[in-house]
Amino acid sequence: MADTTPIEWTRSEDGTPGATWNPVTGCTKISEGCDHCYAETFAERWRGTSGHHFENGFDLTLRPDRLRLPLTWTKPRRVFLNSMSDLFHQDIPDTYIAKVFAVMAIAGQHTFQILTKRHARMRALLSSPSFWHQVAHEGREHFTGCQQDWLAAGAMLGGRPLPNVWLGVSVENQRWADIRIPALLETPAAVHFLSCEPLLGPVDLKQAVRTMGSERGHGLTASYVHAGGCCRTLHGIDWVIVGGESGPKARAMHPDWARSLRDQCAAAEVPYFFKQWGEFAPETHGHNSGATVLIDGQGRTWNETDAPAMPNVVRMRRVGKKHAGRLLDDRLHNAFPASGTPHTTIELEGRTLR
Repeated sequence: MADTTPIEWTRSEDGTPGATWNPVTGCTKISEGCDHCYAETFAERWRGTSGHHFENGFDLTLRPDRLRLPLTWTKPRRVFLNSMSDLFHQDIPDTYIAKVFAVMAIAGQHTFQILTKRHARMRALLSSPSFWHQVAHEGREHFTGCQQDWLAAGAMLGGRPLPNVWLGVSVENQRWADIRIPALLETPAAVHFLSCEPLLGPVDLKQAVRTMGSERGHGLTASYVHAGGCCRTLHGIDWVIVGGESGPKARAMHPDWARSLRDQCAAAEVPYFFKQWGEFAPETHGHNSGATVLIDGQGRTWNETDAPAMPNVVRMRRVGKKHAGRLLDDRLHNAFPASGTPHTTIELEGRTLR
């Protein structure tokens, strides 16, 4: 949708801004992390405005005129796919999702980041050989290449994930970590990542992967997966993004939740990216103004009278996203994962499918 975006985790390692691409806009709420959706808030401002891109507010809308947008970008970049929707929403046809993947297959110079809360549909589609042949069919019909080459591409994609597509799930608390992380790890992808934003409670990553036969947490990283022959098909968590909530109805993030995920990632050698505190920052960061929220380690809020008797209660100040900043214990955390496996190339009538 935009040639550049300020989203921090879509930037290149050299600081070059990434882009957003929205072949679909609009969505519906599915879990606690959706309660104060920034995309919905933005889109609904324009509902009823004749001729505006969001004339229908945040209603789910396919945007086929935007499907080819990444093919017009010659300079490689990271691209956040559907920042204004969820690609695996139940009302988006399989054929349309296949068209999106066909474009990503052609645009191998870019790295696409897909984030979803619809983990079950993502896993079902991307684990199905018939879906990847649908990708080949849609590419052949609507984009480029002859029938034989796209059939070959379909066979290739059915056997391995696209190397330039990163898959992620939203994880706002332990409940959704336990549900979404196993589904993510069971889905073929060059890079598996978590977006723990807004982080609304503590998350134990080892607990989330125990259901996959990994009681010692050894399913956390690709390095463990490919060593010793264990969990060979599970790949592992390759990247964790953490952030607090922003916006007028934001909920505060306890500092220990962000620290815990940082420490878990450090122990498992997983890249950790701290995106933001959000609207609230710890009072101990030097903030002595702004509305105060007292929050404990389980996300419960307390009044001034009861808080002193409760363990692990911290004072958070509403100072706004900009003033809250991105420092966690006086450090920036900007780690990114490796870029995935080397590209495989197939020539398509003068183009190269990577």
